[in-house]
Amino acid sequence: MRKVIISTIGTSLLTNQINRANPDEKDWYSRLRDTANLNEDKTPEDVKQIIVILKQRADEQLLGAKISQIRRASAELNGIYGIYQDNLSQGKEDIHFLVATDTAQGKTSAKIVEDFLRKQGLNNTSTFAPSGLSTASTEAFSLGIDALIVWLQDTIPQLKRDKYKIYFNLVGSFKSLQGYLNTIGMFYADEIIYIFEGEKSDLITIPRLPIAVDVSLIKPYARQLALLDAGAGLSASETVGIPEAMLAEVDEQMTLSTWGQLIWNQCKDHLLSEDLLDFFNLEYQDSFEADYKRVKEKQQRVKLQETLAKVSYLLRDSEGDTTILKKHGGLQYDKYTNMGDIDHFRVTQGVRVSCRSSQGKLILYRYGKEEEVNKNP
Repeated sequence: MRKVIISTIGTSLLTNQINRANPDEKDWYSRLRDTANLNEDKTPEDVKQIIVILKQRADEQLLGAKISQIRRASAELNGIYGIYQDNLSQGKEDIHFLVATDTAQGKTSAKIVEDFLRKQGLNNTSTFAPSGLSTASTEAFSLGIDALIVWLQDTIPQLKRDKYKIYFNLVGSFKSLQGYLNTIGMFYADEIIYIFEGEKSDLITIPRLPIAVDVSLIKPYARQLALLDAGAGLSASETVGIPEAMLAEVDEQMTLSTWGQLIWNQCKDHLLSEDLLDFFNLEYQDSFEADYKRVKEKQQRVKLQETLAKVSYLLRDSEGDTTILKKHGGLQYDKYTNMGDIDHFRVTQGVRVSCRSSQGKLILYRYGKEEEVNKNP
């Protein structure tokens, strides 16, 4: 079975290249430690130069090394070699994602690993550095984890449908990131990989456990959670009953927390493919509901309800002014020509909803393929 291997990347591959016996390099480790959370723009020039030198050393070390030496030099590669039992040629059809911090050192470390894997013939290798991810602060770390969860949800389900086996290689990286990825991996990974230290290390594999979200606890709040997922901020009174761990407060408004996003991702396909949710500022005509019921493909229903949640919260924020919908490029909200006051907006490429604005609400008439809705809006 083809594999997708998601490897977390630390910076030890860089710091291990420091020659601590050289007086000129005695403060290099402390300089890297103190600037570990800085991105490229904020990293001092002298530290950038240190990173360049250490990267060159790491590249040279890996290029001419035996497998045992490579595994000792890089925790990340140690895990990957372990998965392939020291034979990387087995992985030429596999996909490798390297998850790095959004920092100069994190991206450089990932670049070293990526270049090495490509030289071994693993060409389907890429680096993902979630925007802002670092251990500089709780806020920065949480925002980065949020971006990582969104990326995983956008990436992994389709790969699973394509029959890839998903591995989380957590041998490298920071302990804080490992802790989060260990939990997240219980939802997305088929196996989580650790490794014993030392020569000829054995893999520690944790299989995916039969963990499932109790959808019945979430279902009563499907509308609120769909709105939060779409970007709405709700008041505390509007989110009463939603498990506290799923919520975060930002500027006196409730939003989805990191764990809230993770839990919602696991159950939203089920909840959003059932009955139409009663969103603010939207009114469904019988014709619209009939169109919805005719659609049996789950993902089409989910996409429609996600779009309705977006339209709902935008209208709510604008107090019913549809100008805000026209400014949203993804919706492509516009008025039909020569059809009175009937408008329309896009769900996906080629799928439209016809509607009419009335007293701060949108009355929805039809839903379906663009050409069909256009003929009879």
